[in-house]
Amino acid sequence: MHGLIMNQFRQFVASTLGGTAWEELTEAAGVPSDSYFLGEVYPDAHLFKLVLAASRRTGTPLPVLLEQFGSFITPTLLRVYRPLLRSDWRTLEIVEHTEQVIHTAIRSRDPLATPPHLSCERVAPDAVRIDYRSARRLCSLAKGIVRGLAQELGDRVAITERECMHLGDARCLIQVQLLS
Repeated sequence: MHGLIMNQFRQFVASTLGGTAWEELTEAAGVPSDSYFLGEVYPDAHLFKLVLAASRRTGTPLPVLLEQFGSFITPTLLRVYRPLLRSDWRTLEIVEHTEQVIHTAIRSRDPLATPPHLSCERVAPDAVRIDYRSARRLCSLAKGIVRGLAQELGDRVAITERECMHLGDARCLIQVQLLS
């Protein structure tokens, strides 16, 4: 897992559960409480164990917690990757071009980084369909990022998932509809 995601999860925990929650969660999850550095890669299991521990502590279902986390990290992701985005892009355009612009840059900068593979198609002027594939199966995180992106840009969206790897499908098929 990329250090940026791990670092942001630590901040998410502190902002939603309080300053001492991180140490409690890392202990419950059995992972190091050390700092996570932005340019490093960490075992995926660290994030999965921490998210599970946070879900248990709060009683929040895993998909909901991951969506909340996705919305939380969006302002940071926008700050980091804004130079790669066209200034006239809104939510749908950013989603539509994430794979070619952002994920390609991530992979070229760090060969060990493994963001999900997204195949996006503009299915209508106001809708994008995302074919999400990742062994991590963090589609809820992706949906949260889209929701956070829309909120940051002042757009309103409806998100539906027609297929999901958590239900046995080979991919997650997510549609993002811009609302007027």
